[in-house]
Amino acid sequence: MSTVIFALRPATHPSKKWDIVMPVVRRTRDPHEGEWALPGGWLQADEGLSAAASRTLAETTGLHPAYLEQLYAFGAVDRSPTRVVSVVYWALLRADAVEERAELENVAWFSVDGLWGLAFDHDEIVQYALWRLQNKLDYSGIAQGFLPELFTLSDLREVHEAVLNRPLDPANFRRQIESSKEIVATDEFRKGSHRPARLYRTNSEIALANHGPLKPETQ
Repeated sequence: MSTVIFALRPATHPSKKWDIVMPVVRRTRDPHEGEWALPGGWLQADEGLSAAASRTLAETTGLHPAYLEQLYAFGAVDRSPTRVVSVVYWALLRADAVEERAELENVAWFSVDGLWGLAFDHDEIVQYALWRLQNKLDYSGIAQGFLPELFTLSDLREVHEAVLNRPLDPANFRRQIESSKEIVATDEFRKGSHRPARLYRTNSEIALANHGPLKPETQ
């Protein structure tokens, strides 16, 4: 089992607000001892896949994601010295959880823009997970998995811009999101130096992503 977990942190470049970052772990044994790799571990005999992904992620990084979904099974013959098939999950971490995370030995956070040279085929896995995330923005409320319980429309638009790596028209974005019914307006406002901005929350009656006839996995 391996998991790609995405989160946001303030951007290092002034042209954008957020960078997409992810945690990786330093391997402490061969193969690839000392190299960075995706967090993961072995599946137990009496354990479901989603439960195993949650457990191994918590054990290696101490993280508990807001969203978790199976990504793909990677099983190229030459991906490891011994034959290993990895069921990979991808996950999103809310902004407040990123701020509260503990610093752990052998765990580091890197921007996906410069994350290369991971052990095994993990570079390919990260790129596929990022592609999946970008494509899901068009037909789901997945971006809300990055945000705290209450957020503004600007917050949500900035998440979309960070994932897609391009600016979006605020007026068009507002119309699209409000017509989707994926978020619900509250009576609360965020006050600052500008006009107070209304706060929204995720519509609990609509899943962040639609899995069709498949039942949600038990974590």
